Amino acid sequence: MKNMFIALAVAFAVVGPAYAEDACRPDQVQLRGDWGQARFTVELADDAAERAQGLMHRTSMPQAAGMLFVYPETRTVGFWMKNTLIPLDMIFLDATGTVARVHSNAIPGDLTPIMGGGDIKAVLEINGGLAQRLGVAPGTQLRHPAFVAERAAWQC
Repeated sequence: MKNMFIALAVAFAVVGPAYAEDACRPDQVQLRGDWGQARFTVELADDAAERAQGLMHRTSMPQAAGMLFVYPETRTVGFWMKNTLIPLDMIFLDATGTVARVHSNAIPGDLTPIMGGGDIKAVLEINGGLAQRLGVAPGTQLRHPAFVAERAAWQC
């Protein structure tokens, strides 16, 4: 029995760090708040061309998927829905990965600018209405490698 306990402890020591690293992958984000936690598989838009294309021309997106727009520095950001065919929630994040603003159910094709405010580091787009159903609101924290560890509200 003692040998089995030691074997399990060694297995955890080997698997534990790998699991911790797995929690912070470029293709995933995790959100947490007083409502609980959620994980999304994301496409990363971290250069000008990818950010300009965004989720245009897509007719659907899996429920647990999204796109994370990351900027090299914080800035004032605005989005529109030109050529976007599905309703989206836009979750605007500051440099710590904390939600600053949520815009729910952006209207497909609408050219009205959706402003996130100043000092935005990233924007997570998910299916429209999902943020409200989950409880995502200002103060919710997001974990992703794009947020510098020493500044991140929820570190990788």
